[in-house]
Amino acid sequence: MNKMIWPSLVGVTLLSACSLMPNYQRPALPVPDQWPDGLAANSEKDSNKPFSDMGWEQFFSEKTLQDLITLALNNNRDLRVVALDIEQARAQLGIRSADLGPTVNAQAAGSRVPTSNGGTSSSYTAGLIVTAYELDFFGRVASLKEQALAQYLATTEAKQTAQLSLISTVAQSWLGLLADEAMLAEARQTLASREESLRLVALKLHHGAASELDLRLAQTLTEAARVTLAQQTQKRALDENAMVLLLGQPLPPAARAVLSGPNPSAPRFAEFPAGLPSDLLTRRPDVRAAEQSLIASNASIGAARAAFFPRISLTAGAGSASSELAGLFKDGSWGFTFAPQLVLPIFDMGRNQANLDATEAAQKIALAQYERAIQSAFREVADALATRSTLAQQLQAQTALLTAETERSRLTRLRYDNGAASALDWLDAQRSLFSAKQALIQTRLAYQQNQVLFFKAVGGATTAPMTKM
Repeated sequence: MNKMIWPSLVGVTLLSACSLMPNYQRPALPVPDQWPDGLAANSEKDSNKPFSDMGWEQFFSEKTLQDLITLALNNNRDLRVVALDIEQARAQLGIRSADLGPTVNAQAAGSRVPTSNGGTSSSYTAGLIVTAYELDFFGRVASLKEQALAQYLATTEAKQTAQLSLISTVAQSWLGLLADEAMLAEARQTLASREESLRLVALKLHHGAASELDLRLAQTLTEAARVTLAQQTQKRALDENAMVLLLGQPLPPAARAVLSGPNPSAPRFAEFPAGLPSDLLTRRPDVRAAEQSLIASNASIGAARAAFFPRISLTAGAGSASSELAGLFKDGSWGFTFAPQLVLPIFDMGRNQANLDATEAAQKIALAQYERAIQSAFREVADALATRSTLAQQLQAQTALLTAETERSRLTRLRYDNGAASALDWLDAQRSLFSAKQALIQTRLAYQQNQVLFFKAVGGATTAPMTKM
């Protein structure tokens, strides 16, 4: 190759560092600086333990729940689909990265063409060839590579979002199963108690100490309890089916042992730090994914702008040519070709301008989607905070209500046995007590699930062990 060509190539390659991609700056958060309940967004240093350092294993510290979450992370099919999407995006990134370098191919060809005098003309070539390698003078290929990189990072954040959602769903489903067991135990106990009461009323009726109305009321209470037990049994089965789908396999023996234990209790969760970090919302994986999509659209503008400028490509080859196959690699048969090409757009019916307009509109859409993701995240956190305080009050009041209803039921039964209260009074007290017990279980479940929702709303911590997909 001519010695004068190398300085030219080096100079053009250095100039190819030019980029028309706009400088990216993270948009300001379109949300207030303070949560609606007055909890200021303090800096992380105000907390003894920053929330960003709290992994899900620390928040969900109960062993059985940790094992269930790990099983779901290893076996859930929806998470596997997201992981495969990442592999696809990684491959696309590899394609764009490969575009930055030349492609060198080995090529061999031969031909025999008849001549006018009845003979044949032979030609054989072999060598290496670089075909249409684009010198990225205005950063078009680099912009496309940055776009592919941002899209790949967005898919990795999507996996984090799916993983966080799966962790939260498994925790909520487990809490639901524990509540189902509590409701079933209460329904069985209530049915047994009412069947015993029905037996006693029937005995009293046989000896003339009770009326037919008393018997029918006792039957009403008994059958109502039987209906409730059937409903709770159905709900328990459906909730377990949902949990099996999340886990990708049946419930493990350890979890079944907890559910079938005498008093299955819900796990306790770690306490949140007193102050929330000021950049809390930007740590949510869905917000980070939206920002990566914004960065990708920003990079596509650079590629669209570069389309207005000349595109320089090189085609070069080096090898041997001969009219005889035996002389293909002999001395004197070697040579090279060098064919640079410059394409300057002049008239394209506005195609390049329309493409630039489309990419700029897409960038504005991505910006709006990013801001909406921030605002949605802010609302979820604010809702979780507001619900948490009210549920704590409801749980306290519901506990007091159950205490009152228990005492009322006891006193009403004493009055009824001594003829001072009617069967209707006794029926009403029994119904109210059963409703209070169910309401307390449901309120406790809502309070515990709200803790999980808050963990998810603030972005959680998805530092799960790497799993094979």
